Amino acid sequence: MERRILCEFATIFVLAATSALPAEPSSSVDPNEGWKLATQSKSVAIHTRPHPGSSLKEFRAVGEIDAPSGAVHAVIDDLENYPSFMPYTAECRLIKRESDSIITYQRLSPKICADRDYTLRVQKKSWPAAAGGLVYLNWWKPANELGPAEKPGVVRVNVCDGGWLLEPSGANKTLATYSVYTDTGGLIPAFLANRVSQIGIGRLFEAVRKQVKEPKYSSGDH
Repeated sequence: MERRILCEFATIFVLAATSALPAEPSSSVDPNEGWKLATQSKSVAIHTRPHPGSSLKEFRAVGEIDAPSGAVHAVIDDLENYPSFMPYTAECRLIKRESDSIITYQRLSPKICADRDYTLRVQKKSWPAAAGGLVYLNWWKPANELGPAEKPGVVRVNVCDGGWLLEPSGANKTLATYSVYTDTGGLIPAFLANRVSQIGIGRLFEAVRKQVKEPKYSSGDH
């Protein structure tokens, strides 16, 4: 039973890998207030804060990646290849491209527990950084009404707000900030969900750092 619980929540941060940072979406909560350091290593610092009306926490992680921001953004945008490098991702496809956003569907398959799926609307912005290069901001919210219908045996995720901010940080380095609030469903104690979510963030950063070494991302294209 414990293994099953851990499995379900080990996927929690992969859910948002498709591309909110609190600065963009409207919110009644000050995006810069209430964060507390939960854990820090050489590779990533993870902060948490309470989410109004929920026992699940919001998470924000900051870490440096040894690649230009354009290359890191190309990895985040490489949706069709997610099943090959993002943990637990069984399916990821583009449904629709709009003027300033995309609609994308993902299905996660942790193997020893029920699959999860969701459709997201991912919005994107970029602008020149003061020190050169580009800053990239991707943020998303659920858009399940625009994707496939629910499937038997697959748990539909209805809460998933998150995103990436990628800022140039010196020569060939990117300061990546990842923020997310999500609920993968199931009768899982909040304290366990929050703990395993921290572990999931580290795995997500590891996957991006490994993938960005592929030569095809060096030009920012994929």
